[in-house]
Amino acid sequence: MIKNIAIGSDHAGFELKEQLTKYIRDKGIEVDDKGCYSAERADYPDYGHAVAYAVLNREVELGILMCGSGNGINMSANKHKGIRAALCWNSEITAMARQHNDANILVLPARYISREEAFKCVDVFVTEKFEGGRHQQRIDKIDI
Repeated sequence: MIKNIAIGSDHAGFELKEQLTKYIRDKGIEVDDKGCYSAERADYPDYGHAVAYAVLNREVELGILMCGSGNGINMSANKHKGIRAALCWNSEITAMARQHNDANILVLPARYISREEAFKCVDVFVTEKFEGGRHQQRIDKIDI
């Protein structure tokens, strides 16, 4: 299991971010909350970039992001070379994102996922490992 994680969301993901932060801390994992800090309107790129920088600078091992659909914040994070943010809505997709894609940021669609399924995704994300091998060859072709 990992030791630390950065988390971020816009206003649409704020409530789920707060629930996940507590859930993750209760597992003994340190959480670096990059915002937002209320349900007031907030722009998802600000938090997508903050979590991506934390992962790239090795301040944390992994990141978790969420916005309403997950799409906007996912696009923002994936602008960073070296980030492999994966939009996931169930634990099976999350497992594949870690095993085959070496995802380093989990992105959740806050308005379209139950709290229970989000918890399952987090559990898988922090425990699954990258399989390497043929998958590494594909990962090497992502950044341009």
